[in-house]
Amino acid sequence: MDEIALIAEKIARGGRNIVFTGAGISTESGIPDYRSKGGIWDQFRPVYFDDFMRSRDSRIEYWRQKTGMYHDLVRAKPNAAHMAIHRLHEMGLLEAVITQNIDGLHQMSGLPEETVVELHGNTRRIRCMTCGEISSEEAAQERITAGDPAPECHCGGCLKPDTISFGQAMPAAEVERAVRLSETCDVFLVVGSTLLVHPAAGMPRFAKRNGAFLAIVNLSETPMDDQADVRIEGKAGEVLPKIVEALDRG
Repeated sequence: MDEIALIAEKIARGGRNIVFTGAGISTESGIPDYRSKGGIWDQFRPVYFDDFMRSRDSRIEYWRQKTGMYHDLVRAKPNAAHMAIHRLHEMGLLEAVITQNIDGLHQMSGLPEETVVELHGNTRRIRCMTCGEISSEEAAQERITAGDPAPECHCGGCLKPDTISFGQAMPAAEVERAVRLSETCDVFLVVGSTLLVHPAAGMPRFAKRNGAFLAIVNLSETPMDDQADVRIEGKAGEVLPKIVEALDRG
């Protein structure tokens, strides 16, 4: 049995199937990578959370960087890999997606919000750091374009994309849910992640330790390759539709 067919067979058993996604699925939609050579952090100096909170100059620099990336976000659409994952949901073969990505493309593909566990937040949501009110990225960018370089809430609090910055605590509820899903799943499919950033990178270890079938689809090596039941070196947008096709045939 080939690798695609084996993954499809395991998913088809109808157990608890988890898909874990990283930057590699989003780069195929035109979202730049953050950490790889030539990625965003090679171009910009990250603004740490504490600096953002205490310095208006740091907030201005933070929003300058975000504005530079905003156009890529606006243009990005779910690709074939996102749609294949959505198809798994439609087939009743997906318990949840755990993602390191902040672009909201899984929800744009049609996945219900409650199906997506966002470990690093979502840049399309803007949160007031004082009152917690949520607004849109579009509204914040309109204010920046109008001449407000560091938008504030009506309550006077700082507005910040609802994402995890360097030095900021991880969202406890999302991490706890991701761990619980990983520890109780039957299939754990990694897509487009180098599995280097913790605590997200620990999720496949929890899954494997508890007897899950571990499959990895990625263009580069990961620290979990030697523990994977199947590893496919390839693009998410090419491999995942083939898995769905095998499921449709089966």
